[in-house]
Amino acid sequence: MTQTVTPELRQWIIEQSSAGCMPEAVLEAMVKAGWRPEVAEVALEQTLREHLKQLGAGRVAAPAPAHALAQEHGTARVPEIVLSGSPRRLDAGDRMVDVIVSVSQPRVVVLGGLLSDEECEALIAAAKPRLARSLTVQTATGGEELNPDRTSNGMFFGRGESALIQRIEARIARLVGWPVENGEGIQVLNYQVGAEYKPHYDYFDPEEPGTPTILKRGGQRVGTVVMYLNEPARGGGTTFPDIGLEVAPVRGNAVFFSYNRPHPGTMSLHGGAPVLEGEKWVATKWMRERVFE
Repeated sequence: MTQTVTPELRQWIIEQSSAGCMPEAVLEAMVKAGWRPEVAEVALEQTLREHLKQLGAGRVAAPAPAHALAQEHGTARVPEIVLSGSPRRLDAGDRMVDVIVSVSQPRVVVLGGLLSDEECEALIAAAKPRLARSLTVQTATGGEELNPDRTSNGMFFGRGESALIQRIEARIARLVGWPVENGEGIQVLNYQVGAEYKPHYDYFDPEEPGTPTILKRGGQRVGTVVMYLNEPARGGGTTFPDIGLEVAPVRGNAVFFSYNRPHPGTMSLHGGAPVLEGEKWVATKWMRERVFE
């Protein structure tokens, strides 16, 4: 099958280079996304060569370093799980958590045993009476709306509303180095067979008219933790289409990812794959730049 190098792909390559990604990492991401290696190599080489020519001729601005791009959008610092020394386990304060997978671009860390079985059951039990059809943020107005891309039921706990919630929030804050008060309340979601959340970004689109209203409550989202409360028999994984990664929903485990600016170049596109058998329960924690009111 013929693969055509589109203007969108070339723009994506330039964005990755501008964000500080090494050519080898960009090439690997393209291959994982389905591009044939020989096509990816030619597209990468030609795109970067032409971009450098334009830079030399002064027709385009020089790419800003990643930290400058982050500062421009007000997200110079983001939540991070420090893995210097390649530790197998992390001290989360009240329990040890396993490091299962670590990806640098995008920044993704899969954690084992973030929650105990008892905590998972307690979250589900507390959430069940409060479930309603999940809404998404309506970026045109700053309100909420039903979205056909998100076919789950869910609810939000208030931040620190119970001893259980406080314990989990403190654990996450310690692991990712981010203040508890900069986090939204934990959201619990239930997906039945066929339910899914199609690929999306968690940050708020700066181009949408409702975004300034949303940002008044704590700034941009800069990090996400998805915690798995049960194990569907089939399906229901968390997908990262840009890198071809799917995280299996294993009870007690979690996936953390961060994004230093509200831009597709962060490669933080992700989704909840359809549940094929059984049901799926997850708890999500979003982190903001500032104190979330």
